[in-house]
Amino acid sequence: MLNSLDLGISIVYILGILAIGLWAGISHRRKSKANAAGEYFLAGKTLKWPAIGLALFATNISTVHLVSLAQSGFDTGLLNGNFEWMAAFTLILLSLFFVPFYIKSGVATLPDFLEKRYDRSSRDWLAIISVFSAIIIHIAFSMLAGGIVLKTLFGLNMYLSIIVICIVTAIYTIIGGLKAVVVTESIQTIVLLSGAFIISYAAFQKMGGWEPMTEVLKTRGEMDKLSMLRPHGDPSGMSWYTIFLGYPILGIWYWCADQTIVQRVLGAKDENHARVGPLFCGFIKLLPVFIFVLPGLFAYTLSKTGHLDISSLGLDDKGNVNSKGIYTLMITQLLPSGLVGVLVAALLSGLMSQVSGALNSISTMVSYDMYQRSRPTATDKQLIRVGKIAAAMALIFSLGLLPLLNRYESIFSGINDIIAHIAPPITCVFLLGVFWKGASAESAKLTLWIGSALGVIVFTINKIFPESIIGHIPFMMMAFYLFCTCVLIQVSFSYIYPVQHSPESSRLYWKTPWEPLQGTAWRGIGNYKVLSALLLVVTGILYYLFR
Repeated sequence: MLNSLDLGISIVYILGILAIGLWAGISHRRKSKANAAGEYFLAGKTLKWPAIGLALFATNISTVHLVSLAQSGFDTGLLNGNFEWMAAFTLILLSLFFVPFYIKSGVATLPDFLEKRYDRSSRDWLAIISVFSAIIIHIAFSMLAGGIVLKTLFGLNMYLSIIVICIVTAIYTIIGGLKAVVVTESIQTIVLLSGAFIISYAAFQKMGGWEPMTEVLKTRGEMDKLSMLRPHGDPSGMSWYTIFLGYPILGIWYWCADQTIVQRVLGAKDENHARVGPLFCGFIKLLPVFIFVLPGLFAYTLSKTGHLDISSLGLDDKGNVNSKGIYTLMITQLLPSGLVGVLVAALLSGLMSQVSGALNSISTMVSYDMYQRSRPTATDKQLIRVGKIAAAMALIFSLGLLPLLNRYESIFSGINDIIAHIAPPITCVFLLGVFWKGASAESAKLTLWIGSALGVIVFTINKIFPESIIGHIPFMMMAFYLFCTCVLIQVSFSYIYPVQHSPESSRLYWKTPWEPLQGTAWRGIGNYKVLSALLLVVTGILYYLFR
């Protein structure tokens, strides 16, 4: 339970973010009323690369990451850090190959892009999938992680505490639009990273440094917990080749084709800001392994040496430590009063930034991809009103999903399990659409329909018959198999139903792989090609050190 000082810090922080969000959003919209909808949903396309990079990171990193990555560090070591470092490669893809099309086509949403490249059917399907995935992955799971934290720290009812925080977030998001979201996300990213550094340092100091931690692992024969690349047959189901085959399928959908993430790029001031922003985020994504995952591993070794009391966590059905609450346990046992309040503010930052980003994206897609389709003459005022209603309904629906999602032993595994069955057809139609002239509209539509149906069928079999052959396939490999099937489907149907390009779609694919690298770039270190190469080198070195 928090004392009055820590509780006061948390309350002041929440009210401060609410005030800043409302001020940023309302003042920005007052400056330009000529394109009210554009100002609300895309911040009037005024965002610069630092804000884009920080907002991308904040939308991605939520309370889910702080809670579940620490849990995974406690359970399996650094392994799940792959989801952070591999993101660097997909962010490079976003910067080099996808951003130019998104900016050049002038779209407000990614479903809108699919209509320009393929047809309306593809747009409609992606809009529906994107809205539901945002509700489940970006909002509901974040609420669940936040609820676990708030229940542990405040002793409050999990659902009641989530509702209060989400109402505060919804107020400035729904009223202020994307500008409010990006400004608050930038602040929340700094607070979140500061809090993560504090708990990492506290765990490091309590353990006495790196060597005592490795000694404990060596004594217990668990040095593999420091390895990012595991051999074939690893009990985790995440051997090195499953990561390199499966993650790109999940990562390309998440970073390059998911509206909640890419919307920050769509609001960029120009193409160079849109390219450099994701690369900036890629460099920040190298940090979570050390400040989110590693503290969980320190918690594991601290518990084995008696420096961290984990008895209050209890055991799960399999007799293992119920490690979902390990992060909050570290906060309360390793930090002095006052700093606990700062860490709670960091956790609330993660929850609020994730929910606000998803709500803004949902309202954008519902307004542009659904409502405007049926009413092409809708005014900006009507579009904004519909977006606000959609955001409020999404929040209510997310709350209803919490008991179901709470059944997953690990929140992080639950998220990636769901993404692995959603992503393959979407990744397929985006990749082939951007890189292959022959990808036809009919083939894209059928791939999205059939691929999504296959994902649902496989996911259902996996849950109902876990002992079946399908049930034993790791989710990363399942994503790869589903992706290969979708590629086969789209290529086959592209030959059965040959492509018929419109003047617009004929400009929305790369003629050669080198064409996207010929765009105008800033000079020096700010050149997106230089930054991409640097990010590749740094990530490669880290993988070599933690292989």
